[in-house]
Amino acid sequence: MSKEKIILPLDVDSTEKAVELTRLLKDEVGAFKVGLELVNSAGLDVFHAIREAGARKIFYDCKFHDIPNTVAGASRGAARLGVWMFNVHCSGGFAMMKAAKEAAVETSAKSGIPQPLVIGVTVLTSIDQATLNDDLRVEGSVADQVVHFATLAKEAGLDGVVASPHEIELIRAACGSDFVIVTPGVRPAGADIADQKRVMTPSEAVAKGSSYLVIGRPIIAAADPKAAAQAIAKEIG
Repeated sequence: MSKEKIILPLDVDSTEKAVELTRLLKDEVGAFKVGLELVNSAGLDVFHAIREAGARKIFYDCKFHDIPNTVAGASRGAARLGVWMFNVHCSGGFAMMKAAKEAAVETSAKSGIPQPLVIGVTVLTSIDQATLNDDLRVEGSVADQVVHFATLAKEAGLDGVVASPHEIELIRAACGSDFVIVTPGVRPAGADIADQKRVMTPSEAVAKGSSYLVIGRPIIAAADPKAAAQAIAKEIG
């Protein structure tokens, strides 16, 4: 169903707030994203708490980026949490991404826990062309960098990537139909884009080939979050 494509970010600072949102929206979205704000505020016990509150799928948005051995150890820990999916930064390189995936596979096999999807963060949606070239001193276009990272992630054995809606079709062409594409920067028509620089509506993103959409503020900040989530699912079709 369309709602299964929606990942709701729990960008709050306490277990209580995360549990409240999970209970409210567990039947309206496909998965919940736990990121750095929540983990560093509430601790790892939050995963158990939101699972008890009804979260069926949890995306751990941890964005690991370190030497391969360290990321492998962190990935073992993420796999033991029983999450559906977690991510690493593609900019950590081929060896780091490969180590993350292999560690997750090994840990799942040993523990009997379902194997999580491991995906790579390409270029953050807050980074535009000027930021990439001037601040980060990376030559070329954002799109070229995203496709390069996506291809590298696939070669390293990752299951997919996080990328803005504007690179979906390019990634599909380079990496195939089975490659998972998680798309932040998705806003219903007329919504505030906040700090996102490369955005698109939910229906447009899915039509272009996005696997999952990360949609937060348009749902959480709505007067009726459940109705907002239902409207977005209907828009996706």
